[in-house]
Formats: sequence, structure tokens, C-alpha cells
Amino acid sequence: MKIPFFASKNLTSPDEQGADFVELFFDLVFVYAITRITSYTAHNLDASHIPRALLIFWLIWWGWTQFTWSLNAANTKISSVRLMVLIATGVAFVMASSVGEAFGDGVMWFAIPYVIIRTIGIGLYAGVTTGKDAPNRAIAFATPSFIGLIAVMAGAFADPSIRTWWWLVAIGFDMLAGYLGGKAEGWDLNPGHFAERHGLIVIIALGESLIVAAHAVSSQDRSQEIMIVGGLAVLVTCLLWWSYFSWIKEHLEEHLSNKSGPKQASIARDAYSFLHFPLIWGIIGVAVGFEKILGHPHDILNIPIALALGGGYLFFVGFTAVSVWRLSGLLLLPRIAILIISMIGVAFSVGQPPYIVLSIIAVSLILLISIEFNKCRHA
Repeated sequence: MKIPFFASKNLTSPDEQGADFVELFFDLVFVYAITRITSYTAHNLDASHIPRALLIFWLIWWGWTQFTWSLNAANTKISSVRLMVLIATGVAFVMASSVGEAFGDGVMWFAIPYVIIRTIGIGLYAGVTTGKDAPNRAIAFATPSFIGLIAVMAGAFADPSIRTWWWLVAIGFDMLAGYLGGKAEGWDLNPGHFAERHGLIVIIALGESLIVAAHAVSSQDRSQEIMIVGGLAVLVTCLLWWSYFSWIKEHLEEHLSNKSGPKQASIARDAYSFLHFPLIWGIIGVAVGFEKILGHPHDILNIPIALALGGGYLFFVGFTAVSVWRLSGLLLLPRIAILIISMIGVAFSVGQPPYIVLSIIAVSLILLISIEFNKCRHA
């Protein structure tokens, strides 16, 4: 049974469909939301606000993920599909602009647009679901999803002190929806398109970290310290890009293509929808570290900034390795070993000039990339 608005024999995507421009336009608004989360975290770098930023980011991530799955199966050349994506994009702009109010008095400017976006995504998901058990699959995904949205709204009406708990409940139902949707029969995943969408969100998020660094540099008087630290920030970002796109992006796509049926859907859910969440969160941590360091390039490195930068590096590099292991079973021992050693270096860099920690991360990434290029590229 199809939703009338989406009724079309050409609704499902052709096999050769790649990322469409309307998807890229949609992604840009979500990356703007990531920029807002970065700013929120950088200005509230403490133990009480970081979990809140993480919660907000999950909600935003899951909204993006839902559209990634739906648009993987939808023909984005159809006007009705494009219209729904553009409506969601406009609503997402309001949501992204209101990230800073998610735990304040203006929470409804965040929560209501979020619920609208998710509802559009669920409708699109139901419209592209195919196979004889399509209604059951749609219901299996939509039911916990809508319960989660109710929890989001309940949290929005609740006092901020207990909002976190309501939104944790919402996350639990989101993960249940992902589990049920991923194990169902009949989802015809386009692996190339799916990997491409996640690769694009990684590269755009990395680009956002460069924008953060550039903005911090532009607001400072030129000095030797700011140019050294700024240059190291650019180098680290480029090396993070290389550590993912030199071979891992293709490796993930190749092994996803070798799977089929429910196995393919469940492993895509785990390696991409679940494990790329902490990976992108790592980019946010790195961007927060850049903003703090470049905003005060003459200060010594303190513990909160070291945790943001080092933790971001740990999450990005570490969960890239976990994604590889989940998809192909390949355990990247050199990457893990280098990561552990570099984290020790980050810990000892506290109290030192900030170029020290950036140099440690840069050197560890160069070593990691060199080893993996020779040993793992064709694994």
C-alpha cells in the first residue's frame, strides 16, 4: 500500500542513481546544524553541557540518517520526492538555527521543526518501501519512530533538568526502529549511493572544521604563533581526510556491495548509521579544539581543550576502524596501536604550547596513513 502523494510506478530509484543535487542541498543545512553544535559545545565546554550537545547531535544525525535511507530507495528525479526534500530542508534550517535553544526557553523552535522533518522522512520511507511485506516493514519502523517523537515533544514540554531523560528515551526508540528496519526483508539498498552519501557528509563536516579554523585565524592579528598553529590545524584536517578517503571509503563500499538482503541492510545500519555517528562527533570535537586553540594561540593547552581535540581525534580515527571491522572483519591493529600511543602524547601535552598537541596528532596521522597505504589498501 502506497501513500497517495507518492503513488508512482517510478518512485523507486534506478540502480545507477548516485547522490542528487537536492540531497546535497539537504546535507548543507544539516552541516550548518553541525556548525551550530560546534559553536554550542565550544562556548559550553563543561561536563554538564557536553552530554546535552551529544543528545542534540544524535537527534539531528538521526533525522539526516532517516532521509539517507529513504532517498537511497527513492527516485530523486520525481518532483514529489524533490518537493518533500526541499520542504524538509527549509524546516531543517529553522531547527538548525535553534540548536542553542534546545535546552532553553525557545526549545519549541527546535523540537517542532525536528518532529516535522522526521514525520516527512517516515512518510517518504513508507512510500518507497517495496515487497509483499512492505506495510509490515513500514509499520515496524514507523511505530517506534513515532513513539520516539512523542518522547521528544514530552521532553520539550518538560523542565530542562529532566529533558535529557525524555530525549534519551527517544534515542532508545530510534535505535529500536533502526534495528527493526535493518533486519527486515526486501530493502534493496544501493551500496554505492549509500557510501557516497556518508562520504559526502564526512567531507563536508571536515570542511566545516576548516571554516572554524579560518574564522578563528581571521579574527586574530597576524603573528608567528597564529600562523604556525593555523597551518597545523589545516594539516591535521587534510590528514584526517586522507585517513578516511585514501582507501577506507572504497573498502567500506566494496564490502557492503558484497552483502545482500537483510544482512546488507543490518550491516549498513551498524557500520554507517550507528558507527558514523561517533565518527562525525569526532570531527565536532576536533573543530571545537581548533576554535579554542586558534582563539587563544598564545595560551598553554588546558585539560578541556585537550579532551576536545584528543577525544575528537580518538573518535574519528577509532570509529573509522570499528566501521571497517563491522563491515569486513578487518582489524586495523596498526591504527589502534598508533591511536593509543598518540593519546598518551596528547595527555602529556597538557600545559604545553598548543602547537605541541597538533604536531603529535599530525605525526601520528602521517605514520598511520603510511602504514595503512602499504599494508591495508588492497585488504
